Amino acid sequence: MTSIKHVGVVGAGQMGRGITEVCARAGLRVTLCDVTEDRARAGLAGVADSLLKAEKRSTLTSQDRAHALAGISATGDLSRLAGADLVIEAAVEDEQAKTALFRRLDGILTDPAAVLASNTSSIPIARLGAATARPEAVVGLHFFNPVPVMPLVEVIPSLHTSEATRTRVRDFADRILGKKSIVAQDRAGFVVNSLLIPYLLAAVRMVGSGTATAEDIDTGMTAGCAHPMGPLHLADLIGLDTVAAIGEALYAEYREPLYAAPPLLRRMVESGLLGRKSGQGFFDYQSV
Repeated sequence: MTSIKHVGVVGAGQMGRGITEVCARAGLRVTLCDVTEDRARAGLAGVADSLLKAEKRSTLTSQDRAHALAGISATGDLSRLAGADLVIEAAVEDEQAKTALFRRLDGILTDPAAVLASNTSSIPIARLGAATARPEAVVGLHFFNPVPVMPLVEVIPSLHTSEATRTRVRDFADRILGKKSIVAQDRAGFVVNSLLIPYLLAAVRMVGSGTATAEDIDTGMTAGCAHPMGPLHLADLIGLDTVAAIGEALYAEYREPLYAAPPLLRRMVESGLLGRKSGQGFFDYQSV
């Protein structure tokens, strides 16, 4: 099994930055790519800030921080990923955009054994693999936010993903990154979001119907069920647009009402109230 030494990460948003950080901290060479050089460099600056905070918390030495940063490069040019052993796509949760990206990456990677992975929360991997000439090397690699903290990674092989690819990415997640991987079937939502999203949407419906306030719903689940975070704070952390998109993908797959985004969630997304990343969601983060 060929060792993974060079990882490409496409998407310099919150998830892409987190994936870049954990790969760099594991001693890997990482190329962080976004649609423009400026966005990629902004993503790299975010990684540098996170590493500095880890050093201040004494969870990382200054030497390890410097070594991790030295292993990261930022670019707006996808062709810079040509020599990567593994490319992890962490772009917008849109099937057409991801499919087009996989088609481009397939023509760029020079190693026929290079793995193309998606951090998608809900889109079936088989559809992404079908856009390439290497469906056996396409797999889902779903990290959780915040990536440097959350230990879980879902590995999602499609019907075409080879056993060699599946074994290689589990080794990457478990041994190289020190994460805990589980394997899920290639069904929208996989394991975690199939359980989580109906729960989050139910909390949104409770707010919309006036059953209780967002504060009281969250307190009910933290103080009454020992959850570390309430569902509405969690939805804000994930991003309300992402929650809605995952719900839409799940509803398209299963046609069950519990997966449909409630009107309140749709209105909030349309109004730009996306949670933490916009400064306002079910709670106010302007001063955080």
